[in-house]
Amino acid sequence: MSNSHQDSLIVRALYNKPNSRPPVWMMRQAGRYLPEYMELRAKTPFLERCYNPEIAAEITMQPLRRFTFDAGIIFSDILLPLHKMGADLHFRQGIGPQIDNPVRTPSDVRALKSFDPLRDLPSPMEAIKICNEQASVPILGFAGAPFTLACYLIEGGGSRDWIHTKRFMWQNPEAFRDLLNRLADAVGAHLQAQADAGAAALQLFDTWAGALSNEDFVEFALPAARRALSFVVDTPTMYFTRDASAFLPHLPDVGATGIALDWRTDMKRARAELGAIPVQGNLDPIALQAPEDILRQKVREIIKSAGPIGHIFNLGHGCVPSTSIDGIHAVLDEVQKWSWES
Repeated sequence: MSNSHQDSLIVRALYNKPNSRPPVWMMRQAGRYLPEYMELRAKTPFLERCYNPEIAAEITMQPLRRFTFDAGIIFSDILLPLHKMGADLHFRQGIGPQIDNPVRTPSDVRALKSFDPLRDLPSPMEAIKICNEQASVPILGFAGAPFTLACYLIEGGGSRDWIHTKRFMWQNPEAFRDLLNRLADAVGAHLQAQADAGAAALQLFDTWAGALSNEDFVEFALPAARRALSFVVDTPTMYFTRDASAFLPHLPDVGATGIALDWRTDMKRARAELGAIPVQGNLDPIALQAPEDILRQKVREIIKSAGPIGHIFNLGHGCVPSTSIDGIHAVLDEVQKWSWES
């Protein structure tokens, strides 16, 4: 972690140090709702945007020039390690990621390539270094959690029900654990490489773990995420999954410094169950399109429910393409005029 950001609002919040107000950033703050991003998108394919460090850094910096966020998050994609491990990955406009050679058998798991982030995926680290030269706020790194990566790898893309994934998990539990361990080792190395490059904090996205029952989360997703996070030293980490309410009692066992909460999770309940663990969240992303007075009230309620120590204000999931720029300005104004000292 860069020494220059050790006393930033975000790092202070993740170490339960008092701040006069919560720091604020937003998941998917760089990208698809910004006109300057859309202009760049028209010129370059998605994977080129990710693999070209100068372009990735430019996209990361775009919202930091427009808004007063307290951190930037590097522009990348959680599936890039899978691409380097042998997944035939491509992105289709309006459809999303697709993998044309999904993992469906134990032998498919064994055929995956090893992954070394510095050798196979240096672009996010190079982009972090570029951004740290330009930005006045901390730059965050991230990766996809092993279970969520396994979902995409087995399904071959997105899904409502994750049928192939769950079937593989139950029919071939040892092969599934082998897959999760391979992914955890890749993800853990990728996270630490971003920290070494200067990321001030790291977020592990386990978006689809919320599709699991409580028992399957504890048996499969949780230990894999913990294994990935165990690679990280001297840099604070956050763990995010959607639909986390059922998992609150287990989330401290993930081993993250802080827990990022989706918008369906009650902030007061989360605070009570997680104890002293810092939290991040958890405004409904669509509330950015609500009338301003309603939006500002929701912001105030979240801050009050989270309390003065160990809270980072964020959305409960990422910005959507129809996100209101005025809504973001209103949220930032409401958070940044808050004072716990008054």
